[in-house]
Amino acid sequence: MSMQAKTMPARPVVAVAGATGAVGHEFMKVLHEVDFPASEVRALASARSAGTKLPFDGCGDVAPGDLTVAEMTPESFKGVDIALFSAGASVSRQMRQAVVDAGAVMIDNSSAFRMDPDVPLVVPEVNPEDVQWHEGVIANPNCSTIQMVVALKPLDDISPIKRVVVSTYQAASGAGAAAMDELYSQTREFLDGVPDEDLTVSAFQHRIAFNTIPHIDVFLEDGSTKEEWKMVAETKKIMHRESLEVAATCVRVPVLRCHGEAVNVEFEGAVSVEDARRALEDAPGIVVMDDVANNVYPMPGLLAHSTPVYVGRIRKDASVPFGIAFWDVADQIRKGAALNAVQIALLLIPSE
Repeated sequence: MSMQAKTMPARPVVAVAGATGAVGHEFMKVLHEVDFPASEVRALASARSAGTKLPFDGCGDVAPGDLTVAEMTPESFKGVDIALFSAGASVSRQMRQAVVDAGAVMIDNSSAFRMDPDVPLVVPEVNPEDVQWHEGVIANPNCSTIQMVVALKPLDDISPIKRVVVSTYQAASGAGAAAMDELYSQTREFLDGVPDEDLTVSAFQHRIAFNTIPHIDVFLEDGSTKEEWKMVAETKKIMHRESLEVAATCVRVPVLRCHGEAVNVEFEGAVSVEDARRALEDAPGIVVMDDVANNVYPMPGLLAHSTPVYVGRIRKDASVPFGIAFWDVADQIRKGAALNAVQIALLLIPSE
């Protein structure tokens, strides 16, 4: 894979691949909100979506108005500088060479390239320097990994982290629009008294309404799921720490949007709750929401469409010599996908 062929212009041409999907729509919102310095934005999707009009509020040199979706082909990337991909792993693999040959940088939201040794896996608050060694592709990590490492980084800067134990509470929308629709429709069926055996179950392995499912992605030979494996492997790569011990249990919960995580961290040295809270308060991309006397803590149902990673319930973990426990919440379509990718794209823009 050859290095990118051209220097990134200050006003790049941006292509959104998978523009009609949930993350594609979020890309459009985030590009506007950060006023990304684009000279042009192209909306790309499958042939069946070609011709669709997508409202866009504008950014950079791009005026507000409708974008007409074009069919994504290898020729679509001629003249493109940055391609934001959320079209699925197979499409990303198919289009990788075309993007690189066009001299563009693919920022990919799928799992296709995350663990490839020649592809940086980047969370801008954690390892922004890794964009410097890309060869035309930069990977966006798994949503649950992103929000956890944003919170881990400022703590690791106090004292190196030895071990992380995390349990995730992942929203239905993380499995796509059909899964969110199923949570709505199945909840109605359940409340209408439809027997369990007659409930419509298709997006998940079991009923999601009034239930939790400890099963995200496929099971592996060791009994863990691929989602849990992603959190382990990706955290080590992002934090450049192969020796870091990570144990994950990933659970789907009947929440529409925003993932929650219960995290226990063991350090090499002493870290006080006060130092941990101060580090988290000072860290970019984090909002500490932690006032238990007044029942203030992050809750997924109340934080949809928000940008930061929220952290609360910060307390000592007395089960290990040097331990801290906390709870974090983030919108997995925003920071867990679209926003993180756009932040990576901003790192590629030359400073004036």
